[in-house]
Amino acid sequence: MNMKNKGLGRGLGAIFETEGGNFPVDINSANHLEELELRHIIPNPKQPRTIFDEDALEELADSIKTLGVIQPITVRKETDEQYIIISGERRWRAAGLAGLSSIPAYVREADDQTLHEMSLVENIQRQDLNAMEIAISLQRLMDECGVTQDTLASRVGKKRSTVANYLRLLTLPPEVQLAVKEGQISMGHAKAIASASEHARMGLLKKCIRKGLSVRQAEELAKKSNAPQASPTIEDTEFPDSYTRLVEHCARLFSEDIAIRKDKNGGGKIVIGFSSDEEIERCLSKLEQLSK
Repeated sequence: MNMKNKGLGRGLGAIFETEGGNFPVDINSANHLEELELRHIIPNPKQPRTIFDEDALEELADSIKTLGVIQPITVRKETDEQYIIISGERRWRAAGLAGLSSIPAYVREADDQTLHEMSLVENIQRQDLNAMEIAISLQRLMDECGVTQDTLASRVGKKRSTVANYLRLLTLPPEVQLAVKEGQISMGHAKAIASASEHARMGLLKKCIRKGLSVRQAEELAKKSNAPQASPTIEDTEFPDSYTRLVEHCARLFSEDIAIRKDKNGGGKIVIGFSSDEEIERCLSKLEQLSK
């Protein structure tokens, strides 16, 4: 499934509004606009964005060939013949692919700290970020620029809970983070997984991907994983290794919803969950093939 996310905030200026006026109100309120040669411009070595989609760059380059660079990039002057990019590296790269030798740029003054902060915030404001990339950028802004979660939330115009939800993604297992990054699940799914009991998270992730669960369905399963159970399941009881292997084999034949329950006398039962009559038919077909 291909998940889209919305932009996070109110613009770069909102991040840097301070009572002391230490930061610029608008990233485009640069000192002046110039036409700079591409060869005199270098990327910011601390640019948070390290991967650029080649197909998307080619599309932007084609657009630039037709319409030119509509939005100037923003740079800081390093020397008489060298400028470092504050925002717009993707446009700068595409301009090169389009065969341009120069590009319009706002030239502004910014110290190293401000440059780094502006690059991080500009990255957060991009529309094509997935939830993990936003979470990582928010965390970097807090860690590297000394911005607290409360301050960050007010500056980007979002509730503190929204920022907290993004940051919470960073505490999830790597498999869940990767699924968000690759668009296999949405941030809503990840939030549901985070609310599930720890032992149930990986199973819930697999169900979200394999069965295409909606966020609401994922939330319901997460609630069930936290509900007290009359009988312990395989996940929260220490069973012999043979029990675990049995569940794994059953899961290959039936579904992920397999549980073993034991009684006080040493006996018990295997519980196989199913979601529809069609799933029963598929399980029956597998068993019939094995019996031939």
